[in-house]
Amino acid sequence: MWNQFFLLEEYTGTDTQYVGKLHTDQDKGDGNLKYILTGDGAGSLFVIDENTGDIHAAKKLDREEKSLYILRAKAIDRKTGRQVEPESEFIIKIHDINDNEPKFTKDLYTASVPEMSGVGIIKTALPDMSRENREQYQVVIQAKDMGGQMGGLSGTTTVNITLTDVNNNPPRFPQSTYQFNSPESVPLGTHLGRIKANDPDVGENAEMEYSIAEGDGADMFDVITDKDTQEGIITVKQNLDFENQMLYTLRVDASNTHPDPRFLHLGPFKDTAVVKISVQDIDEPPVFSKLFYLIEVDEDVKEGSIIGQVTAYDPDAMNNLIKYSIDRHTDMDRIFSIHSENGSIFTLKPLDRESSSWHNISITATEINNSKQSSHIPVFIRILDINDHAPEFAMYYETFVCENAKPGQLIQTISVMDKDDPPRGHKFFFEPVPEFPLNPNFTIVDNKDNTAGIVTRKDGYSRNKMSTYLLPILIFDNDYPIQSSTGTLTIRVCACDNQGNMQSCSAEALVLAAGLSTGALIAILLCVIILLVLVVLFAALKRQRKKEPLIISKDDVRDNIVTYNDEGGGEEDTQAFDIGTLRNPEAREDSKLRRDVMPETIFQIRRTVPLWENIDVQDFIHRRLKENDSDPSAPPYDSLATYAYEGNDSIANSLSSLESLTADCNQDYDYLSDWGPRFKKLADMYGGDDSDRD
Repeated sequence: MWNQFFLLEEYTGTDTQYVGKLHTDQDKGDGNLKYILTGDGAGSLFVIDENTGDIHAAKKLDREEKSLYILRAKAIDRKTGRQVEPESEFIIKIHDINDNEPKFTKDLYTASVPEMSGVGIIKTALPDMSRENREQYQVVIQAKDMGGQMGGLSGTTTVNITLTDVNNNPPRFPQSTYQFNSPESVPLGTHLGRIKANDPDVGENAEMEYSIAEGDGADMFDVITDKDTQEGIITVKQNLDFENQMLYTLRVDASNTHPDPRFLHLGPFKDTAVVKISVQDIDEPPVFSKLFYLIEVDEDVKEGSIIGQVTAYDPDAMNNLIKYSIDRHTDMDRIFSIHSENGSIFTLKPLDRESSSWHNISITATEINNSKQSSHIPVFIRILDINDHAPEFAMYYETFVCENAKPGQLIQTISVMDKDDPPRGHKFFFEPVPEFPLNPNFTIVDNKDNTAGIVTRKDGYSRNKMSTYLLPILIFDNDYPIQSSTGTLTIRVCACDNQGNMQSCSAEALVLAAGLSTGALIAILLCVIILLVLVVLFAALKRQRKKEPLIISKDDVRDNIVTYNDEGGGEEDTQAFDIGTLRNPEAREDSKLRRDVMPETIFQIRRTVPLWENIDVQDFIHRRLKENDSDPSAPPYDSLATYAYEGNDSIANSLSSLESLTADCNQDYDYLSDWGPRFKKLADMYGGDDSDRD
């Protein structure tokens, strides 16, 4: 094995350590050959004697740094420099010695072992070691080489051992009873207090939840768990009432949420505590028997009628008296009122569903002994519909009929409206007025769908004879009580084309349509001018006629009879001029029909308003004029209405001397001079001295 050498590490001798010797058969010992060493550490770690081939280690070697070196050797002729043999390779191995003690990879080790664990690489010296008693341990471990034999080296390390937690402890309340107080008016969800059970475990092993066991107060209170502090919070679940119950006793359980099945044999992992809650009495406002009130009332209810009632009571033990009132901000019109003692609601004004179908008011209940304690309740009043409105035309109709209309032709469809709202819906009926059931010109056809059609009854209409027709229509509904009204439809007669389209309805157009020639129009105009000239001449001659004096001689004091040869309006106009009206305007015969109105346009006789006594003549005329202007039965053409009313209570009494012969004494006419210039002539005639009277 010449090509493999061995060398001890960590050589501590004084001389260099001999490794080995190289030699070639070509070496004759004459010094002609030279040995050369190359490779790992040649010349530094390893040196060779070039004459003898001896190899020595120049330095101390460490196997742990490098355990093997590869070197090459050759022998050359000193003179020629030629290799006498091929280059050879050899290995130097470093023998190990026990010069290093065992060393741990870490100076400090950290380990964790669950408490209550069994054996392992590192065993627990005591059974059932408890983390709660001691959590941290420190162990020093020594390692020896050479199997622990003499001369071997050793090393040590430290191991910190932590006992990890397991859920082997149940929660425990520090006290068995807790006491809390709560006012009776606290809102729902209010926190009354906190309780906490202790658990020696940590982390999730110490997590717990709280619950209320069945029993007294289980439905009145609740408990929630604070996950951060592991506390149980007692809250209010339902409204408390001191008068109903003053004390509640709860049983609250605290249990682990993550129990370990290995330790269930140690017992139940929960604990129970008693929680007592005292309810404190406070002064509460009145309480209404309902959350709101709904009252329905007919709109025709009489004023002062009771329509409903609200009730409230004092929930306190004192049971104070209650007074009621209406919040006037919700009843600005003061339509309703309430009895302050018994809460009866009654009306102050008539109700009208068509004006307002709902009234929302607020009722206040207040304790008489403490006005600060009050409560409010909404009252919704629904006004029920009563059939108190008569149907009427839905709109104003501009109706016309063509002059060339044929019988049975529909000229207008009418519809009506009603402010009432019957529950079964509207149903209207159309009929002629009873006074004129059969109209010769038009027929009313009920379509049975709340509309009616106006149909012609004759062939052709003439604007020359009648330009406008008034058709009264009786409309009534089917609700109870039945309401009816009479609507008048104004129908104009118009000229139409062949398709029935209106062209003109005015009277002027009728004249132009007659086709008069220019000569005829001029002749008519001349006749009118001649007539006007005759009227002017007649008036001029009448003014020039000398009037005969009423009394020819001043001395002639006998009674004179003045005759007025005016026979009035004629026997065909006795209704227009009635001499009885001069004596008593209220005694005229209103029941007689007017003869200046055509019968077919009359639908109802108008009743005039009775005159007051001692009415002024001017007022009388104005009243009668207003009645005729607003009379719907008046004809569309001009008519004469004579009002010959001289008035009442003349301060002059009668000026006639027809009855003067029956007087016992002579009459005194001196007062005539006090009546002003209008009576000066009479004062001169009758106001003379006694000789004149004789």
